[in-house]
Amino acid sequence: MKKDDAAAGETTQPDGMMRLATVGDNCVDIYPQLNKAFSGGNAVNVAVYSRRYAMQSACVSWVGDDAYGALLKRDLLQQGVDISHLHTKAGVTAQTQVELRDNDRILGDYTEGVMAGFTVSNEDIAWLNGFEMIHSAIWGHAESVLPTLKAAGKIVSFDFADKWESPLWQSLPPHLDYLFASAHVESAWLRDRLQTVVQCGTGVAIATLGENGSLAWDGKQFWRMPPEPVNVVDTMGAGDSYIAGFLCAIAAGLPIARAMKQGSQCAAQTLRYHGAW
Repeated sequence: MKKDDAAAGETTQPDGMMRLATVGDNCVDIYPQLNKAFSGGNAVNVAVYSRRYAMQSACVSWVGDDAYGALLKRDLLQQGVDISHLHTKAGVTAQTQVELRDNDRILGDYTEGVMAGFTVSNEDIAWLNGFEMIHSAIWGHAESVLPTLKAAGKIVSFDFADKWESPLWQSLPPHLDYLFASAHVESAWLRDRLQTVVQCGTGVAIATLGENGSLAWDGKQFWRMPPEPVNVVDTMGAGDSYIAGFLCAIAAGLPIARAMKQGSQCAAQTLRYHGAW
């Protein structure tokens, strides 16, 4: 996250504002064309982007005992994210090779490393009970603990990304307050899918549509939000930014339309530079 973006978006967190813990995947995004590596991954990104709004955030995950693991932990500390439950394990940190093509990012080879064996311990769960909001995603290997956290009264969100065929669509919706997924355009099929998961128990279902904005269904009506105008440098992390902006707005008590607007604004900041943050 660039310093000017943090200054532009960050506000003082009100007393009693919810705290957010993210659970699951991390990785280091390696850009051979730039000869650079950037910390990332859904859980990591959402935790970092939420700091733009002065949210107290934490990340529960595993990194390897290698240089990339040290980089990831150092970067998160610098961004003000609680890493007391970001555990170091023997092995390599997850890595993704990224190619830039016309300012879009093409994901190449992925090495899951120690995250392949990631589990949320009982100690982690007890610690997570101190947070009001919990977020995870399709790659996070944390879906088994979300029903428990939801039953404990947590606000739970989950990002399916573009994995529309995952079996988790059948099992997770009753345990989610906010469900995120990504598509390209609004369609009858997409509207039906969002309506279906809300009928199955999800509170609000949101689809990010890239250059076509976003669409949400709350069980009563559809909400639509256009994207913010921006000169795109790199699309890495844009969807995670939207989620963070949206959740921080919800934590502040804002309605869905304002949350979608803040999500779009947060994504626009991220589109302006290379790497997730």
